[in-house]
Amino acid sequence: MSTLRNSVRLIGRVGNNPEVKNFDGGKKVATLTLATNEVYYNDKNEKIETTQWHNLVAWGKVAEIIEKFVEKGKEIAIEGKLTYRNYEDKDGNKRYVTEIVVNEIVLF
Repeated sequence: MSTLRNSVRLIGRVGNNPEVKNFDGGKKVATLTLATNEVYYNDKNEKIETTQWHNLVAWGKVAEIIEKFVEKGKEIAIEGKLTYRNYEDKDGNKRYVTEIVVNEIVLF
């Protein structure tokens, strides 16, 4: 059961070309967005489609895979954990960020 704690699994389409940064020692980080869609019909039998956007962050080998094979519009499946962080911007305003740290990716 411990593997279910803070576990996120999503299948969706990449919303932007991934941004990859390289650090000293060869470590990489990739950031990108993922769109997930849900379609349902309301009481009047009208088709309703909603889209949720998710911020993804990947490190190391997963970031390398994303850099080589992932681009805007590609369908992917990810597994990771939900994280929250906050920081102060240059104007002194507190900003809050929700991200999914990806530890596995499946390419379609």
